[in-house]
Amino acid sequence: MRLRFHSAWRGALGLGLLAGLGLSACNRSGQGEAATDKADTLATSNKPAPVDTLKLKRQAMRRDSLKADSIAKKTGQLPGSLLPGHRIVAFYGNIRSKGMGILGREPKAQMMRKFDGVLKEWQAADPSLPVLPAFHSVTITAQGSPGADGKWRLMNSKSTIEETRQWAREKNAILFLDVQVGWSDLEHELPKLTEYLKDPMVHLGIDPEFALGTMHVKPNRKIGTYDAKDVNYAINFLARIVSENHLPPKILMVHRFTRKMVTNVKNIKLDPRVQVVMDMDGWGDPVLKQDSYKAYIEKEPVQFTGFKLFYEYDIKPKPHHMMTPSEVLTKLNPKPLYIQYQ
Repeated sequence: MRLRFHSAWRGALGLGLLAGLGLSACNRSGQGEAATDKADTLATSNKPAPVDTLKLKRQAMRRDSLKADSIAKKTGQLPGSLLPGHRIVAFYGNIRSKGMGILGREPKAQMMRKFDGVLKEWQAADPSLPVLPAFHSVTITAQGSPGADGKWRLMNSKSTIEETRQWAREKNAILFLDVQVGWSDLEHELPKLTEYLKDPMVHLGIDPEFALGTMHVKPNRKIGTYDAKDVNYAINFLARIVSENHLPPKILMVHRFTRKMVTNVKNIKLDPRVQVVMDMDGWGDPVLKQDSYKAYIEKEPVQFTGFKLFYEYDIKPKPHHMMTPSEVLTKLNPKPLYIQYQ
């Protein structure tokens, strides 16, 4: 990138000094000072303007995006894109918590065996599309207490994140880092994950349910919300990481199970460096889950679609059951390319 600097300031400054030297002695104390001030003004006004680094980064991102658009138009996707060439099947939770999902609920070896079985079920249900395993780890978690800064969220330790990434490597899986901002916001929380997201295997999830800063209510008291501008911030954040580190496209997964969880969907601006999945995250009666998918995912598509299955909550109350891979593929349109188990 080239920066342009003004080069005419030397000439202007020279003219100002010559004007000052041409004054008579009797006027030196008055007009001489004015001329000197004029020279100083000229010198100051013609100095190089301060460099707006943020503006330059935005301009570079726009140029990169145009380049990415041109490649995507020729090939359909950027090189290294995971979707739509795979179906991602993810286990969700936190390895330090038994209550957040299947990822941490069972002992590691038992969980891994169960995961292998699920992957085989999905591959058998649709042999035409290779199944890609994923771990979806809640990495910044909404809390029941405000904490020292009053933001009602807590980030996992580095050791927990690294151990989870190692689990993913063992399974030849990709890893999603999921963010629940509490009373904070994406602008303050996502930069904490930058170093991890430089890893090609690491992707991002954002959860509007726990974005409660504008409501000022305790997590789990109300369902939070993101606007299109928040989703666009996450897209731009990931796109910059992709460009600056020469990475294949990232995936951004957005949880959703009500209309108000994501507002102004039509204003979401896609970027070929980031593949966006809208994931129907509701639990319970399979018929209601299908209706929610149709209302909030099928009717307001963004790019790719996802569907969530709950080992515990989908089966309550009986006779409800957790939908099988075959049911998901036959009942939902479009067929989701991201499947998440909690």
